[in-house]
Amino acid sequence: MTISKLLIANRGEIASRIIRTARAMDITTVAVFSDPDAGLPYVLEADESVRLPGSAPAETYLRGKALIAAAAATGADAVHPGYGFLSENAGFARACAAAGLTFVGPSPAAIEAMGSKIAAKELMAAAGVPVLPSAVFDDAVFDDGTGPDPAELRKAAEDIGFPVLVKAAYGGGGRGMRIVTDSGEIAGAVASARREAASAFGNGTVFLERFVESPRHIEVQILGDQAGTVVHLFERECSIQRRYQKIIEEAPSPAVSEGLRAELCQAAVAAGQAIGYVGAGTVEFVLDSSGRFYFLEVNTRLQVEHPVTEMITGLDLVGLQLEIAAGQPLPPQVIEAGLTGAGFTGHAIEARLYAEDVPAGYLPASGELHTFEIDLSNGLRVDAGFASGTRVSTFYDSMLAKVIGYGPTRDDARRVLAAALSRARLHGVVTNRDLLVGILREPEFAAGAIDTGYLDRHQPAELCPAEAQAGPVHLLAVALAGQARRREQAPVLATLPSGWRNNPSVPQRASYELDGRPAEVSYRFGRDGVQAEVDGTEVGGVVLHGTRPAPVAHGAAAQGPLPGGPARMLVDLEAGGVRRVIHVTQAGAAFYVDSVLGHTVVAEVDRFPDPAAAVQAGSLLAPMPGTVVRVVAAVGDHVEAGAVILAIEAMKMEHAIYAPAPGIVTELPITVGAQVDSGSVLAVLEEEPGD
Repeated sequence: MTISKLLIANRGEIASRIIRTARAMDITTVAVFSDPDAGLPYVLEADESVRLPGSAPAETYLRGKALIAAAAATGADAVHPGYGFLSENAGFARACAAAGLTFVGPSPAAIEAMGSKIAAKELMAAAGVPVLPSAVFDDAVFDDGTGPDPAELRKAAEDIGFPVLVKAAYGGGGRGMRIVTDSGEIAGAVASARREAASAFGNGTVFLERFVESPRHIEVQILGDQAGTVVHLFERECSIQRRYQKIIEEAPSPAVSEGLRAELCQAAVAAGQAIGYVGAGTVEFVLDSSGRFYFLEVNTRLQVEHPVTEMITGLDLVGLQLEIAAGQPLPPQVIEAGLTGAGFTGHAIEARLYAEDVPAGYLPASGELHTFEIDLSNGLRVDAGFASGTRVSTFYDSMLAKVIGYGPTRDDARRVLAAALSRARLHGVVTNRDLLVGILREPEFAAGAIDTGYLDRHQPAELCPAEAQAGPVHLLAVALAGQARRREQAPVLATLPSGWRNNPSVPQRASYELDGRPAEVSYRFGRDGVQAEVDGTEVGGVVLHGTRPAPVAHGAAAQGPLPGGPARMLVDLEAGGVRRVIHVTQAGAAFYVDSVLGHTVVAEVDRFPDPAAAVQAGSLLAPMPGTVVRVVAAVGDHVEAGAVILAIEAMKMEHAIYAPAPGIVTELPITVGAQVDSGSVLAVLEEEPGD
């Protein structure tokens, strides 16, 4: 059997990744897209593409019938589901087979066996794989609207032993998970996890499981062919997580010795054999501080972090998936890699670059990505779903790209990745880039002393310290870039500096906003350089050596500005006796500034602001676009500081909105189900009389 035309039932970076391998294998590709995704790179990278209509973009890629119809319309003979969406949906796999399509993945029976974490644990225990104690609360017990007796929940949690993890039985990605340390919290945690699980996976079944405190998260890549051969391709470490979602992964794990590697990989192969696994899959474990490991789950699909395994083994996992789906046996080099135990070289580390506001609590961000440039020198790999000029929507996961560093040693890979991320130019949406760089450069991470509690011990403020020099220097660079641009556009005497006078008088002034506060720059060009002040403080030794257009970084992931896009300039500026080249990119009233000092966003202040745009005092604003899923308070309620007022859902995650101080709810201009934009007023609180 051969695959000649492949429909990719997914989007973004994984669609681009699959297209890349399929093209190298002379397989024609078909992309599918929702309306918000029409401008993303993968749509044009595919040989053909099909629009998936629908008024609910978040559900577009979950409509199996529409995907199969797209395959039929284009003559595709196979479907690759990528990861997420329908990649672990047995019903979709069966529907593909019924339509005569090859499903690039395991059998429906294997998906079903592992689709429920509860059934998976039972099967693994029977196969001799270590598992953690647990208790199940099926979705059916909630059908009467009341759910199980809270006393029953407390008893189950106490029998397991605290801390307890409440976990969705179907799905992953950290959704539908809560840690509970006290019996009084268990009922609320179960209710909240059920809502999130039902929204994300269509099933609210949850189970309680003993929570291993500060473990390492280790997973093993397995491959199985249709002849029954199952092999491993070593382990990956995925311990750096926020909200149970991985953000940095690496291979191999710095904590795994050769002996432990043999045990882990043997257990993973046993798990694959127990379900007759075919295709690429991952067996996940937790590793405690004593070196004992326990089964978590089997992901019956390609993992987001598969590139680190590809980098150290030199194998193309997507290509192997396609060969296995076409009925070919695992090639000798793959079998030998796992059997010999020496089938990898070097070290690889992957960082997931998200559009999210880390200081605000990892809130997902959306909007236009004006500039996306990452230098691909030094062997860096970037699997990106976006490019300069594309838009990040509110409907899907906010990951922009996976950036992978490789080197002979872990330290080499770490340094390559940190250097590339720190020098990247990412403008238009806030990202987690500074957090990633902070982690990569932090001493504990550098030493390999990591676990899933790493980000509890190291807060973003510690990992992303503000550079005191950056603000004044960057503000001055923005002001000088502005004057240079204005002089270039001057119809007469364009060679003279702005504000030039025979008899110097008042300096030029410009007003901005930086980190939510007003800032003012004044400057005056003279024979001895530039006299400048920022917020009334003199900046000494200022010399403007020149300005020029900014070049595009080297490499395929360095997709530069589109025609009519942001204005870009390099400012060669000396301040305080130190000369630096500073990148200034303007998009509307926003200036994005990049230099060795860091990355700053500066907003130009409107000289004539609209008073109608002012927000009423006491307003609680939406931190991101989303859907209101709960309204807890009512108009007239007296609430305490920290009380939950309502909750909104964005990108399948629930985010509570809390009262910042005691007060009375005077307005609630929203209802459950309402779509809100970032900055929308959700509620208004007034101080209680006498406060």
